[in-house]
Amino acid sequence: MKKQVGAKKTELKELPRIGDRVSFIYIEHSKINKIDSSITVTDNRGTVRIPVSMIGVLLLGPGTDISHRAVEIIGDAGTSIVWVGERGVRNYAYGRPLAHSSRLLEKQAKLVSNKNTRIAVARKMYQMRFRGEDVSKLTMQQLRGREGARVREVYRNLSKKTGVKWDGRDYDVDDFENSDLVNQALSSANVSLYGVVKSVVVALGMSPGLGFVHTGHDMSFIYDIADLYKAELTIPIAFEMAATIKEDEDIGSETRKRVRDAMVDGKIMAQIVKDLQYLMEVEEDDPEYFAIETLSLWDDRGELVKHGVSYKESD
Repeated sequence: MKKQVGAKKTELKELPRIGDRVSFIYIEHSKINKIDSSITVTDNRGTVRIPVSMIGVLLLGPGTDISHRAVEIIGDAGTSIVWVGERGVRNYAYGRPLAHSSRLLEKQAKLVSNKNTRIAVARKMYQMRFRGEDVSKLTMQQLRGREGARVREVYRNLSKKTGVKWDGRDYDVDDFENSDLVNQALSSANVSLYGVVKSVVVALGMSPGLGFVHTGHDMSFIYDIADLYKAELTIPIAFEMAATIKEDEDIGSETRKRVRDAMVDGKIMAQIVKDLQYLMEVEEDDPEYFAIETLSLWDDRGELVKHGVSYKESD
């Protein structure tokens, strides 16, 4: 029997466990290769080895070279790769997700395609932020207004607490340094959060573009889910960084490190998985959604038929 070398490919039944991984690692100006079940990251300071099966997402910044073998093991381990721009504030591309089943994607598409189910999911998203309040009868306009007031209050309170001046959200993805420190920190923190959310969404086989609150963008659903955590995670970190950053420090880099440290216990990824399953009304171990992969042919009579068969017109 041939001895297996390296990491065993992740099984689809392990998908819910994506939430148990380390959140993200940001890499720039480095070369990435593969050794056994790990990747190696080499820069002018030396080489480090990282077990890929414990990483949720790799954020690859400028000056990063990655080998085909490294991408191969990363894909097999179910780790997402997101290519980002300078300071991590652009999102260029991402690798293939682990999931090969379309069941969760179909559920997501079904819910978002019907007005009644779409607003029901949107209300659930807002309810998760307005704890103790009943939003079951509110329109989308009312929900947006209430959310806007809540976020403005969060900004005001943190501005008062940290002493950081707040004149509103203002940023330009083409000119990172054109905004003030707190807006720079918000941009870096939020992009890191988007990468983590996206890694979980695509790992479960769902679409980043089918949003319930946001719409019309290939990241709409990512923004939907990320908004659940900003008030408790990225916004406080951004104000803290703007208040304490030293003149010789890079606020983008330091903010990413601070977000990484806040996520290091893995609780945020586990929470994202749990929240996605709640919003999609799917149980963690539901065999309909987390069974072994299947491939069928669609039939307009409401049933699925076996693929790989040479059918006749009468079949």
